[in-house]
Amino acid sequence: MVSVGTIIWLSSELMFFAALFAAYFTIRAVSPELWAQETEKLNVPFSTANTVILVASSFACQWGVFAAERGQVGRTGSLLNVAKWGLREWFILTYLMGAVFIGGQALEYAELMHEGMTIPSSAYGTMFYLTTGFHGLHVTGGLIAFLFVLGRTYLARRFTHEQAVTAIVVSYYWHFVDVVWIGLFFTIYVIK
Repeated sequence: MVSVGTIIWLSSELMFFAALFAAYFTIRAVSPELWAQETEKLNVPFSTANTVILVASSFACQWGVFAAERGQVGRTGSLLNVAKWGLREWFILTYLMGAVFIGGQALEYAELMHEGMTIPSSAYGTMFYLTTGFHGLHVTGGLIAFLFVLGRTYLARRFTHEQAVTAIVVSYYWHFVDVVWIGLFFTIYVIK
């Protein structure tokens, strides 16, 4: 039931982001010259690297889910032996990659604000910060969820089926956030 509820909730989140995409494309259609001028300020190589980090975190998250499904909460070998990692190690790596993504987004915001692109500066600034900012809030929510899952694994005496389900549900959310970012990345940085 938890998985079904999560999928239904993610469907509502999908509608939220669909509305942001619709607003982005509507305002873009009205002022294409503004879009051409403002997208020149974007650091596409930096954002590409940041995107690769976020997408790679989805793979780490999924390997953590595979470990949870096996009932392997922690590593069984050396820390350097990635093949023996458990849920904790994969989720810690996922958390670190997500935190690097948020840090990269904050750095990008600082650079763009230094160049004069702010929320009230133009319709482009408004849509850029709304779409990427709401996504950043969702990533931050995912990072908090990872801390919750990790905390439960350290506090529990034994790894239970419920903890595995929690890890799986958190992975649904994380994969959703990654897919939304891929759409945002192509919309904002590639299509311009």
